[in-house]
Amino acid sequence: MSAYRIAVLLLWSLAVLNSAIVRGLFWDGASFLATALNFRAFHDFYPEREHVAWLTQAPVLLLADLGVGNTRLLSIAYSASLFAWPAGLYHFALARVRGDAALTAAVVIALAAVYLPTSFFIIGEYNIAYAAAMAAMAVVLTGGAARRRDGAVLCALGALSIASYEAMIYLGPLLAAAILWALSRARRDGSLDDIAALLALVAASAFVAAAAVASVAIAEYWHYAYFTRVRAAAFDFWQNLQFVVPVAALAVLAVVSLARPSWLRGRGPTVVLGVAAALLLATPWLRHLAPQAMLFPPSHYVARTAAGWLMAAILVAMWLHVGWRRRPPRLLAELARPDVGRRLAGAATALLLAAAVPDLALSRLWVGYLDYFRGLVTGHTGIVRANDLPMGQWPQRLFAQDWTYPALSALLRSAPDQGVVVIDKDYRSNPPFDPSCGTVPKLEGFAWR
Repeated sequence: MSAYRIAVLLLWSLAVLNSAIVRGLFWDGASFLATALNFRAFHDFYPEREHVAWLTQAPVLLLADLGVGNTRLLSIAYSASLFAWPAGLYHFALARVRGDAALTAAVVIALAAVYLPTSFFIIGEYNIAYAAAMAAMAVVLTGGAARRRDGAVLCALGALSIASYEAMIYLGPLLAAAILWALSRARRDGSLDDIAALLALVAASAFVAAAAVASVAIAEYWHYAYFTRVRAAAFDFWQNLQFVVPVAALAVLAVVSLARPSWLRGRGPTVVLGVAAALLLATPWLRHLAPQAMLFPPSHYVARTAAGWLMAAILVAMWLHVGWRRRPPRLLAELARPDVGRRLAGAATALLLAAAVPDLALSRLWVGYLDYFRGLVTGHTGIVRANDLPMGQWPQRLFAQDWTYPALSALLRSAPDQGVVVIDKDYRSNPPFDPSCGTVPKLEGFAWR
């Protein structure tokens, strides 16, 4: 299927590009990498997310232990790890569902509406958590409960999810329920293998455990100032044009399809997603018409919560499509038609290709920002006051985060006496989530070459 091939090619092409331009250093990424190298140990946001930290930081720490001191190479390796895991998990999901056009369309839509609009903040653990949830549902819906190998895969995904992200408070139970449903169906069909069943039960338990760990994290940090701000911003996803445009198109598609299922047979869905694709193509230039409509990488961080809700909705729709075979409603009956599924998959692919355009536009600006910042570091010695720099102007404002300036400076230095960019700030009125943030990592033995 062309939708599968195009999506996979795009996924890995972006992963390679974003690794080469070290996009993993954006915002918190620089601080996470510098801290890990400074202490030669894993650095996680907090223990409830540590499995993702282990997964993504292990290659960098291994390279450092082997004597690699080139922070450019280490930054590339770190970025590659951050991008390769979600790319690999989504690739796996696409490979599992490629025989069903409607399921393929669902995964491609998730890439266009969940992954690309929130992945500039690739350091966010949610990128891997959402991809793992999609991979797990793809396994479940393609016979995973009846095969030992798939049971082992579900166990691995469940183990990863246990300490991944707070969205598992609802994604975990959803996946556990889907696994139990698949087990029940396999038992009725007489195709259930005892060992496969045991593995599936262990996997379901792991996803329940992921929900429990997520609930503990939410309860523990509920009143922290940082998490209070995060909760308050949960509904500010409208600030992310890359997210809002496909979500609006999907909302129109869902409402009209529910009201008139036969609409799916015509060109209507293609037109709706085509209009969304055209708008996405135009987003890099909208700021010239309306400055407030600019693409803004920090909004990827803001939209991550709503993206999790959307991912859950997509997973539920996929489950209903596969599971509701007896007297299905008209909408599901229409989606089961091969011609409808192929048309949706094609339109979703066009949406995905369009969604890559603003992503590439921001990547191009990121390269310029990184060159500018490194010029500040290598062209000075001692302290460089960020208050005297145009960090609030275009395009620096797209990528600037004041408390990570010292960490980014340490990573970009070619010599220990080169400059360190800092901002005059007491870190009390708007403190970072980690007390050590804002300090200058020593990174002895490391240099950008």
